[in-house]
Amino acid sequence: MNTLFGYPLDSKMILKKRKQLKRQLLEKLGTEVGLNRKIAILGGSTTHDVKDMLELFLLDAGIVPEFYESEYDQFWQDVMFDNQELVDFQPDIIYIHTSSRNIKRYPQMQDSSESVNDLLEETFQHFAQIWDKIAQKYQCPIIQNNFEPPFYRLLGNLDFTDIHGRRNFINHLNEKIVQYEGTHDNFYINDIAYMAASYGLERWADGFAWHMYKYACAVEAIPELTYNLANIIKSLYGKKQKALVLDLDNTLWGGVVGDDGANGIEIGQETSMGQLYSEFQTYIKEHKDMGILLAVNSKNDEENARAGLSRPDTVLRAEDFLVIKANWENKDKNIVEIAQELNIGTDSLVFVDDNPVERDRVGQLVPEVKIPVMNDPAQYIRILDRSGYFESTSLSAEDAKRTAMYQQNAARKKAQASFTDYTEYLQSLDMKAEIAPFAPVYMSRIAQLTNKSNQFNLTTKRCTQADMEQYASNKDYITLYGKLTDKFGDNGVVSVVLGHSDAEDASLFHIDLWLMSCRVLKRDMEVAMMDELVVKCQLRGIKVIKGYYYPTVKNGMVKEFYQQQGFTKVSEDDKGNTVWELHPEEYAKRNKVIEVIGTND
Repeated sequence: MNTLFGYPLDSKMILKKRKQLKRQLLEKLGTEVGLNRKIAILGGSTTHDVKDMLELFLLDAGIVPEFYESEYDQFWQDVMFDNQELVDFQPDIIYIHTSSRNIKRYPQMQDSSESVNDLLEETFQHFAQIWDKIAQKYQCPIIQNNFEPPFYRLLGNLDFTDIHGRRNFINHLNEKIVQYEGTHDNFYINDIAYMAASYGLERWADGFAWHMYKYACAVEAIPELTYNLANIIKSLYGKKQKALVLDLDNTLWGGVVGDDGANGIEIGQETSMGQLYSEFQTYIKEHKDMGILLAVNSKNDEENARAGLSRPDTVLRAEDFLVIKANWENKDKNIVEIAQELNIGTDSLVFVDDNPVERDRVGQLVPEVKIPVMNDPAQYIRILDRSGYFESTSLSAEDAKRTAMYQQNAARKKAQASFTDYTEYLQSLDMKAEIAPFAPVYMSRIAQLTNKSNQFNLTTKRCTQADMEQYASNKDYITLYGKLTDKFGDNGVVSVVLGHSDAEDASLFHIDLWLMSCRVLKRDMEVAMMDELVVKCQLRGIKVIKGYYYPTVKNGMVKEFYQQQGFTKVSEDDKGNTVWELHPEEYAKRNKVIEVIGTND
């Protein structure tokens, strides 16, 4: 199933076998708990196939969608006139599936520049009205298509530059949407302008499909469109990969370094193939710069592998990789070890290898790893890029520093080895924690963390940024983020806690979410967070704090977390779900190694 729903897509087959594929995906999920989400599709065109295709891609990612569909071209009315069915649906996400076909008026040749500008603003406001209304009424993420170029150019090349040109008009309209996105949280653009260009505008703008069925694009383009859309939704809920694991020979360079020697491999500007591999290495390094972790998994002597990475004309250097496995072990074994060393799940890895035998073995033995089909070096970038493994709905400052943070962790482990007393080691780190209620400056990272942390996560509650903003503004909730620094560097925001007072008993407090990044495990950050939470509860007159643990395949490490924090277990069901209680007046602060600063209400 991994290959079937990976890029490049077999659109004809997916469209033809949609029902069979849905059954298979549901069977694959089985009793596994999926992430249930309500998605409203508000269409300016026929959306039935959009819904069907989107459902398949989301099910493949473990997201179980429930849909609301507007009637044909009723997207504006459904929002502005509060369609009761949509109101009752209470969507988690609203997707507005519009296209250039929904632009009702374009500039006419007799229009003045002032008239064209007025028309542009009027057209933009027609959409901005519903975005603002959705934000106010539903407070959920909005995904809006931008607009693909019109399928003909009345003015030829002048259509791009003249104010009367349709393409000029669409370009300026898209610019205004980008400006809106830059000033509004929880608003995301599905870039169908790129999708149409990549697919081929003439094929995309199928006149028969529009006039016969009111499809905004060719039927066979719908899987491509919804695959791109699904990547946005998956990213919103943390369903994306964290690391690239790369082969070397004929993947990062041409040739076999063990046979050809470092001077004989193809890389650099001297040959066309060398240029091609250099371009691919540049593309990979750009991923590192946006926070993707890099590792090597190569059947090679490590000395030869490092020699290849030391050439003066190579883009990627040994220091760009957090782990280098250059040995003669099976690559599936190396993959598992790489995940362990990076302290992430194997389902967070993308394995890139030109050898189909190696890909097949890893796929058979570690099936949760994403494995793109990489046969032609000229297509490497296109395949990886369109696969959407690392789709981001936002980029935080911490993303750019992620590799450095992992390197700092390695330095901490090295320092730990020189201590015999662990408490003395922790004290030597000179740790300082900023623990405070959710702050706007960190809201994107807070939401990101809730969707990425799987191991130290007691309830695995998934939240969007919009959800977190609602919790932060609700007086019944206590929210806390924890930001940790030490003498080796800044770990960033690493912990999130939120909970609410009971609606019927104000002296009872429920912890809804408690999570922490695994990169600060065993540093007593959880102890410092608990100390601060208890203080906040005491200030509100809370008499009982209830904590909940819901087991998953990944969070077994925190099964006894509440016991370790002084809670008493009050119940456990046959699925292992447990409920714990703490009386704040009996709690004594336990943090001895972290200086807590910057707390406020």
